[in-house]
Amino acid sequence: MIDERTLNNSKERFNIFDNTPTMKAVLTTGNGGYDKLEYRDVPIPKPVQGEVLVQVLAAGVNNTEINTRLGWYSSSVKTGTEDLGSDDDESSRQKADGGWNEATPFPFIQGTDCCGKIVAVGAGVDGGIIGSRILIRSCSRTKGWDNLENIWIASDFDGAFAQFVKIAAEEVFLVNCDWTDAELGTIPCAYGTAENMIHRAKVTDTDHVLVAGASGGIGSAVVQLVKRRGATVTAIAGKDKMEAVREIGADRIIERGDDIVEALGEKSVNVVIDNVAGSAFDEMMRVLKRGGRYASSGAIAGPLVSLDMRLFYLKDLTLIGCTAWDEPVFPNLISYIEKGEIKPLLAKAFPLEKIAEAQQEFTKKAHVGKLVLIPPPLTIEQQELFNS
Repeated sequence: MIDERTLNNSKERFNIFDNTPTMKAVLTTGNGGYDKLEYRDVPIPKPVQGEVLVQVLAAGVNNTEINTRLGWYSSSVKTGTEDLGSDDDESSRQKADGGWNEATPFPFIQGTDCCGKIVAVGAGVDGGIIGSRILIRSCSRTKGWDNLENIWIASDFDGAFAQFVKIAAEEVFLVNCDWTDAELGTIPCAYGTAENMIHRAKVTDTDHVLVAGASGGIGSAVVQLVKRRGATVTAIAGKDKMEAVREIGADRIIERGDDIVEALGEKSVNVVIDNVAGSAFDEMMRVLKRGGRYASSGAIAGPLVSLDMRLFYLKDLTLIGCTAWDEPVFPNLISYIEKGEIKPLLAKAFPLEKIAEAQQEFTKKAHVGKLVLIPPPLTIEQQELFNS
């Protein structure tokens, strides 16, 4: 297997020579502020054996891209993502480990979500899929489904904040629906992460599920996907977003900051799905019933929490960490879309070159659902390249 991180850590791949076909892209050049986002021309990637080249039609904005740029994933950071400060503060936050406790492949192209169209294929790939609209699975299990080792588009290799991206053919999924490109661009990372947690927690129609951060991209996806399974949802959201969360299916809403135990009572829910963590973690442990399941793939309110081990073992709780996606997750999402069982929550779309503006709006947390970036249309030269 090719070491994607080593492959993509080479600055030479962004050098432009005479007659090299180019595309617009946003390079993230290191840990720091918005000055680390460079919108420029780079070579169009070439698909090799087993790969496809995708024209990016829409790319969602996620916490993970901002967190990687800021270096939040480094174990040296002890606070939540909201405590990282202003852009001026961010500029001084250089992480020797790149922010992932190993070398992040700067400079590289971020963008974990991709709705696109296949425009070329490498050797060994059926050319009949050229022209198909697709979604890219964000998380790849490169050593098989029995091994939890995984790599992510836009973290371990170049992603979708560009006009084109190349990817292994098995990571693209054709989708047939009447959604817009921007609406489809809201799906991969947030809904894949949400469905993975729900799948791992084995949520059924008999469960009562508490969803923290229910107005965010992942949280709002969790609400929809849990309701799709027929379970009861209690959601936690800010006061100004409570009605929007109710509209997507929440049966009950607790205002963010209220005491969860006081609102629900101890031993009141079967499952907690939480990407917030922070100071409310203990309260979420207390509302779990005996045998309850807690699933998480994030910690935006703070990665360090206090766990009373007596609650953990005396209540026979299961704590589930979720990063590597399981095999059914993405095919499930495609089927839900095509059957009309979920709906997109598109908050706003920005041109790709306005990425700093989009990330600034993202960090304000004033929206419900997802923000997306739209790359510029192809030039005549680019169109001719793929029509020849």
